[in-house]
Amino acid sequence: MRKDERRQEIINLLVEDKTVDLDALADRFFVSKMTIHRDLDDLEREGVLRKVRGGATIDAGTQFESDFRFREHQESDAKALMARAALHLVEPGMTVMVNDGSMAAVLGEMLIEKRPLTLITNNAAIMERMKSESGISLIALGGIYSAKFNAYLGVLTEEALSRLRADIAFLSTPAVSDRKAYHMDDNVIRAKRAMMASATKTCLLVNHQRIGRMALHVMADLEDFDVVITDRAPEASVVEDFERAGIPLTIALHEEQT
Repeated sequence: MRKDERRQEIINLLVEDKTVDLDALADRFFVSKMTIHRDLDDLEREGVLRKVRGGATIDAGTQFESDFRFREHQESDAKALMARAALHLVEPGMTVMVNDGSMAAVLGEMLIEKRPLTLITNNAAIMERMKSESGISLIALGGIYSAKFNAYLGVLTEEALSRLRADIAFLSTPAVSDRKAYHMDDNVIRAKRAMMASATKTCLLVNHQRIGRMALHVMADLEDFDVVITDRAPEASVVEDFERAGIPLTIALHEEQT
């Protein structure tokens, strides 16, 4: 098996299992552990995975978020629940901003139900889905393309956002803790903040499993958002803390059941 084929197979295994074992990979591909080390090192430099003792993982860390190719296949039920809850905040005729990420991509596709809309996004998956949809005035933000996030980021993105205004912005985050939203990448942070500054109303989407985690950069205080949506109820102490701070939390699963 050629190097590129082996590395693609490692990626495929990570999609299925989220983690891979160094010894098992060496046995599987009939190569030395040093060869697998080099494969994992190169994939880590590309931002595809995070090396851990004895192997690698795509689970998020304080300085790592997995590649979009992984995230788009994960937690689809949770994403659909949150997207459906977020859709209740949209009315036809609005101008809506949607950020990068696989969660946002699910919401972006659902926005067809609310047309006519003006949709502003740096999310390449949403751009591709919406570019030929009638009733959607698509404003595709330019910038430097990031394959890891499948989005356009950087100074051009931020400059464009500073000249636009929206009724509501939907933002996602991989980590929430201590009443703050976090992210691992500073370019992503700046784009999200630019969207927040350009929207009348802001909504944060976060998987309940990511509540209680931290990442390298603070993106915003949760009090800065008009609503926070999660798929399932977090721990009771977290809910109580949100209530004391006046943070409006919507639990999508509860809405689905009512």
